[in-house]
Amino acid sequence: MKKMYIIAGERSGDLHGSNLAKALRSRNQSLRLRGFGGDEMKKAGVDVFVHYQQLAFMGFVALVTNLFTIIKYIKLCKTDIDQFKPDAIVLIDYGGFNRKIAKYGKARGIKVFYYIPPKVWAWYQSRAFELKRNVDRLFVILPFEKKFFKEKCNWDVDYVGNPVLDAIKSFKVDSDFSNKNGIDRSKKIIALLPGSRKMELTRIVPLMAETAKRNPSYQFVVAAVKNLSVDLYADLKTEANVKFVYDASYDLLSIADAAIVTSGTATLETGIFKVPQVVVYKTGSFEYAIAKSLVKVEFISLVNLIAAKEVVKELIQEEATLATLNIELAKLVQDSVHIAEMKKDYETIFQILDTGSASENTARLMLQAL
Repeated sequence: MKKMYIIAGERSGDLHGSNLAKALRSRNQSLRLRGFGGDEMKKAGVDVFVHYQQLAFMGFVALVTNLFTIIKYIKLCKTDIDQFKPDAIVLIDYGGFNRKIAKYGKARGIKVFYYIPPKVWAWYQSRAFELKRNVDRLFVILPFEKKFFKEKCNWDVDYVGNPVLDAIKSFKVDSDFSNKNGIDRSKKIIALLPGSRKMELTRIVPLMAETAKRNPSYQFVVAAVKNLSVDLYADLKTEANVKFVYDASYDLLSIADAAIVTSGTATLETGIFKVPQVVVYKTGSFEYAIAKSLVKVEFISLVNLIAAKEVVKELIQEEATLATLNIELAKLVQDSVHIAEMKKDYETIFQILDTGSASENTARLMLQAL
């Protein structure tokens, strides 16, 4: 009986880990799966040892202040791996934590597979060599990553497609979604996707609330997350033209006319749903200064990175103001030429990414490697 230890440290990793687990189990029903993850991975048959909610720290300051907690869980993870004795360790995103586990697994002769690796092409590119030393097979989800690893460190990695497409293709629209949530479809629907991390919300929610107040004729709908404190959404709660939906971002994007999105996977999801969007991102001034000195890419949104050009406007740090955001929102709703061009670019991005099921492709290659 083969055994795999899967580690996902965030909500998105839990989703992609669950789809991978389903694909693995469909090919080998006797496969035992254990690791770090969340509710979705549990549903997919993974014996979840530690829930990702105990690990979701974002940003330099958050990592430093929670350093001892992270070290504790790394030690706990290593001990559990030793006891479980897997044939392979499967790492999903969550770079800082998983790179240490990769090194540990390699030293013990366990096969190490990395699915959705850290964005080493964006910053600290030297980490690419570390990954090559400690990872047996790397499964990348962005087309340009394959070229990057070949040119940077002469490493042939596997491009498997993008798991976001898997999730969206399998999504079933709730036909009664608007009625259940009291959404006024007679108005333009503006989706607000502020992210799923506390630090993101504290910076972005006040700006989104100001924008909603400035545009009373629009119906704003927040894609909120249940496991976050309601206090983080407080500024938006006071606006009469704002509704909330929980853990239902795909249903929201299926009816949205436009979207204001915090950078991350949500920018790509919004693009695949062909919803015109503007990306807004703010962080602490200290963290931003560090990031600006390290980041090696022109864009922060996946939509623009994949297209290798500005498809959607990115309002970052001091550019993310009420005035600039309001101008961009008006274009997303009223400028038909701008909307058409963006949707045409979205279609091109979809065609680039659509190489079959990323989960199925990855599962097949992993099991072959075992």
